[in-house]
Amino acid sequence: MRIGELVNSGSLFFFVISWFKFLIPYFLWLPFKIIGKKNYGNVSLATISAKFPYFCGLVALARAALYFLIAMSLLEKINKQRLPKHIAIIMDGNGRWAQEQGEDRLFGHLNGVESVRDIVEGAAELGIGYLTLYAFSTENWDRPEDEVSGLMEILVDTIRKEVPTLNKNNIRLHVIGDTEMLPQNARKELEEALAETSNNTGLNLIMALSYSSRWELLAAVKKIALAVQQQQLHPEAITDETIRQNLATSNFPDPELMIRTSGEFRISNFLLYQLAYAELYFTNTLWPDFRKENLHEAIIDFQQRERRFGKTGAQIKQQ
Repeated sequence: MRIGELVNSGSLFFFVISWFKFLIPYFLWLPFKIIGKKNYGNVSLATISAKFPYFCGLVALARAALYFLIAMSLLEKINKQRLPKHIAIIMDGNGRWAQEQGEDRLFGHLNGVESVRDIVEGAAELGIGYLTLYAFSTENWDRPEDEVSGLMEILVDTIRKEVPTLNKNNIRLHVIGDTEMLPQNARKELEEALAETSNNTGLNLIMALSYSSRWELLAAVKKIALAVQQQQLHPEAITDETIRQNLATSNFPDPELMIRTSGEFRISNFLLYQLAYAELYFTNTLWPDFRKENLHEAIIDFQQRERRFGKTGAQIKQQ
């Protein structure tokens, strides 16, 4: 393909900005390189920002502008007729991101909130019907006490601040998980947010809080066993639909696309039953760096796959 054709098609533009975005972070270390400081690679971003505020401000502005251009380019490649109805995301990498900045883990969780805002906004703009975010697992209760308490404070503060934005964008909030384990103030904020957004008809935002799939499956089995014991249900009548109706996600369709950030290749006790036929997408991007263009890349990848559900490719094409 000639250069003129590349430019007209937008492919050259996309190629250049896709590679150039990886160079921007290195400019943050440039001042230390110029002044000859040894081991500048180990200096935190906070130190650099303090010494070179205007330089870092310009880099941040350039990065934001570049990401906007990338997002617009990727957006054009998405087939709006083949969007996944339900996207589930394991938001991983906050702690590692913070450590790379020379900060504590809570700093990463705080910056991860900005990614949540951006991805929720991006999903709503595309017209995605359901978005499930794995925010806090039952296993996370075993983390250091100061981190857990800090996470709960972030949760309460974020819910309180985000409800007006959810209503403005017609987003309805849902929660799945063992919420009885949450602090009372967190449960109160959640209950109020659920009530205040209950009439919204746009994106369904499902927060998995104090959630694990094994907890969910165990609870479902107990409900079904009780129904059998009370002779409300015959064992022979138990079907796949019986199990679905007793899951925490009974009101939602199964995810078609599952995304996990931070380069880990596992689903970590997340929607084990519901992800049976989901397309799995793994990215090395840490959650605080995950933005709309990353979501768009995942959707484009999803749309390039052939979803067969046990059938052959020929059968799918005949449908």
